[in-house]
Amino acid sequence: MGVLNVTPDSFSDGGRFLTRDAAVARGLRMAERGADLIDVGGESTRPGAPRVPETEELDRVLPVIGALAAAGVRCSVDTTRAAVAVRAVQAGAVVINDVSGGLADPEMASAVADLGVPWILMHWRGHSSTMQALARYDDVVDDVRAELSARVEAALAAGVRADRLILDPGLGFAKTAEHNWQLLAALEEFTGGPDGTRAGGGLGFPVLVGASRKRFLGALLAGPQGPRPPAGREAATAAVTVLAAMAGAWGVRVHEIGDSLDAIAVVGATRTAARTEPAPRRVVPRAEREVS
Repeated sequence: MGVLNVTPDSFSDGGRFLTRDAAVARGLRMAERGADLIDVGGESTRPGAPRVPETEELDRVLPVIGALAAAGVRCSVDTTRAAVAVRAVQAGAVVINDVSGGLADPEMASAVADLGVPWILMHWRGHSSTMQALARYDDVVDDVRAELSARVEAALAAGVRADRLILDPGLGFAKTAEHNWQLLAALEEFTGGPDGTRAGGGLGFPVLVGASRKRFLGALLAGPQGPRPPAGREAATAAVTVLAAMAGAWGVRVHEIGDSLDAIAVVGATRTAARTEPAPRRVVPRAEREVS
């Protein structure tokens, strides 16, 4: 999933793709490089970000989604508003990526049920302006699993089909760096592992991981001048992609496609080799070894 922020204030690339033409060109480039989905968002969710009016969000995302869809590019819409989700699907989006897991807008679940498109439910506790104050857990893995399960139950009760749900543990959203690392270390408790049978089978739904360029990676890579800037976090992002692929994640949401695709290719080749039965090895007699 390629990140396409049509915003002036996103933490990594705010303002770079604010115009329709720049955003569409960026989306096309990511699709050409191999992105399966282009995730178009018109409202920043960085910590402390203010909300934008619904009309402004619509004005930002609809022209971009419409143009990309017309070019044959599959898009998701990154929104917490049901009205934006509906208009985006009408414009050509095929997935709704809701960082609030349906909590920000009580109309979202019924809208998704009517639309019949896949819905990504992320773990969320509050809007960007307040979410870091909510990063308190008894056990972050158990608590996030339980809260995601509650979102699933609410979605199913609203009529959303189970095979349309994808879950996201919400790295960086109401999480400290320690919480993020604990969740990454326990990904198989969400995915069930590559074959879906480990850690109790996970939660039974596909899992999306979004760690690209996030602050906890910058803190890990900090130098004398402070945290590593977002543009210098690509190798760390690719490393998280490896962890996600090895754990059996459905997808990763990233700003740069190439490095993560390379990382996925390495994991895939390793898995293929592990499943291939090796040829029998000839045991060389000791006397023959000594002669050679």
